[in-house]
Amino acid sequence: MPDRSTRGILERLKAGVVLGAEGYVFELERRGYIKAGPYVPEVVLDFPNAVRELHREYLRAGAEVMVALTYYAHREKLKDVGREGDLEAMNRQAVRIANEVAREGDALVAGDICNTWAYDPKNKETSSKVVRGMYEEQLSWAVDEGIDFVIAETNDYLGEALIALQTIKELRLPAMVTLATTRPHQTWDGYDYVDACKILADNGADVVGLNCDRGPTTMLPIIERVRSRVSGYVAAQPVPYRTDPEMPTFESLKTAGGANVFPIALEPFACTRFEMAAWAERARALGVNYIGICCGSGPHHVRAMAEALGRTVPASRYAPAIELHPVIGAQVEEKEKEFLADWKG
Repeated sequence: MPDRSTRGILERLKAGVVLGAEGYVFELERRGYIKAGPYVPEVVLDFPNAVRELHREYLRAGAEVMVALTYYAHREKLKDVGREGDLEAMNRQAVRIANEVAREGDALVAGDICNTWAYDPKNKETSSKVVRGMYEEQLSWAVDEGIDFVIAETNDYLGEALIALQTIKELRLPAMVTLATTRPHQTWDGYDYVDACKILADNGADVVGLNCDRGPTTMLPIIERVRSRVSGYVAAQPVPYRTDPEMPTFESLKTAGGANVFPIALEPFACTRFEMAAWAERARALGVNYIGICCGSGPHHVRAMAEALGRTVPASRYAPAIELHPVIGAQVEEKEKEFLADWKG
């Protein structure tokens, strides 16, 4: 098997846009391998080939980073499903799988830590120790198995994000730290999202930005402000759902009748591949350095984004050729034209 890539994340960012792809948990839930609700990645141990295949699909679609599926693979969440005893095995296996697939292409491997649900700004001293301990054990196993950098993501609190950053930097690894944006303007501990990104950058984060919660339309205005305030690398990974100013996050999306659709009835709001391709182009024009996608993503989105960025990827071999369709193609035989009235309404 080929060796690890010799081009690190910072070298790649210096050379141009890096295309990322996340949303493993939601996609594997759709495929029947993860339980919605707890969203713990038991699949890593129970069905490792399913994880391996999804990594491979994202790699073929153009993703440059294989993110180890250790999101919610921390002590606090594993308690919820009675698998705390599998903590180390799950974390190590996730990184091994990511490494295996990354070496099939020229991809990097990112260790992954996320919000713990254990951080409490009202009990900062005690809860910070708990959070730090969870991050340290996850990352110790990740480093032991081999990673190129760390993504600390979906951070609701700046305070928790700073703990993650400090833990990563002590390991002398590049750090990408991104915030969740469930509230209109501020983190849960009261920092404007743009200010919080600036603070993270000033404290040594190599890449800062936003991930999850907001779709392209409602993430874009915030990330534009982040880009104007932060001199270093900026990341943006929206969810592929049509959020709007009235329903700015996918948690707030509702049907016309007022029923909440998060998290398992989101399909009517899903972005097309063309919308996500347009997002990639807009993000690049703003100067976003790490362009990606989060919960709800599929390989078809990633391929469209890669091609919008001017890349030809392995999956491009099977990009649509609608002109060859037997009914709506460019050269429809006379005998098929009778179908067109029904097909086009």
